[in-house]
Amino acid sequence: MQLKKLILILFLCSHFSSRLMAASVDTISINALLQILTHQQALTHQNNKFTKGTFPTFRTYHFNAAKPDDNIFYTALIVFTLRDLYSNFNTSDKVLVDSIIQNALPAFKKFKNTSGRNTYNFWPTKPSIVFPNGGWLNLMNTSMALPDDMDDTVISLMALNTDSTDAQKVHLLMQQYVNLRNGKKNRSAPKILRHYPTYSTWFGDKMPVDFDICVLSNVLYFVYKNNLPVSKADSVAINLIKTCIRSNYLQSKSAMIAPHYQRLPVILYHLARLMSLPNFHGLDNERKELINMTHQLLNQASTHDFDKIILSTALLKWHDHPFQNNIITTQSFSDFVFNNDFVFFKATMGSILPSVIKSLFNFLNIGVFNYNSPSYNIVLLLEYLVLQNQNTIS
Repeated sequence: MQLKKLILILFLCSHFSSRLMAASVDTISINALLQILTHQQALTHQNNKFTKGTFPTFRTYHFNAAKPDDNIFYTALIVFTLRDLYSNFNTSDKVLVDSIIQNALPAFKKFKNTSGRNTYNFWPTKPSIVFPNGGWLNLMNTSMALPDDMDDTVISLMALNTDSTDAQKVHLLMQQYVNLRNGKKNRSAPKILRHYPTYSTWFGDKMPVDFDICVLSNVLYFVYKNNLPVSKADSVAINLIKTCIRSNYLQSKSAMIAPHYQRLPVILYHLARLMSLPNFHGLDNERKELINMTHQLLNQASTHDFDKIILSTALLKWHDHPFQNNIITTQSFSDFVFNNDFVFFKATMGSILPSVIKSLFNFLNIGVFNYNSPSYNIVLLLEYLVLQNQNTIS
């Protein structure tokens, strides 16, 4: 983690006053957070380890030092979230947001499908790179190249503000990558889920089928946000999520049903984001159970600070209220950033393996890469503050 800390320390020291460095997290303003985002994005203009216009992201494997990882995932999430919150910003904040978005948009071309298809990859495709800055791993940039995936595709398309016509074309393409199609069957999910004909995570024809309910939540968000016709695979995705909730899999098998996210607080955040859409009612009957689950996690003393933030955001999206007021601690903002080990996303090499082997990989933490993006963490904090302000005003 030393490289990440060094970059952030140099960045903050060069751009911000000691007053801001010492500011407490609970008093920092939305404008200050947007200014920090602007400067973090500027870091990638100066550092060739990242694509210009993206935001610095780092991956860690076990106890190895953090390595810079050039991906579009976190940048897409940041732009998508800022667009979603846009109407809540004041005029001066909108100027900063507009600048962040415009500086990010050109970067997406580097991660788009090489044939021109409107799908996106986690890593660069022009040229193909796996585990950027990975040393000997980069000798296999071609042989180990991953296919485009539905998660990066739908998040990127929403970040790019793709119109509904183009969204519909991608949605039609997605129907070709469904479990049980062309003789392919999911063998990595719990047994009761393997017959569900819904989306695989991957667009690859040779890639095994892989379910992730966070990915499915993002796909459904994309469908309902764009008011697309609901397909059979969409309806089945909703039923699969319901089965996971009813079977207690969110708590007992979170790494199995969400292999690329793995953790319950992150799953709940995804479900709340989907359920915040006014035209989505597919999980209305599960709302109370999900809210109770979220409160239980929030009340645990061991819950990570950033988990508290996303859990509280989830409650606000459900129009509920966190019981406690001390969600954000009064530590300095610099400490909050430098000492934060929050993981939102995980790259899991065992996600496509048969369920027994997949469970063993998860238990032994084999092939799991933790991804950390200080910039996205700041956006999650910003999102919570915006929603909290909304709740206070209303």
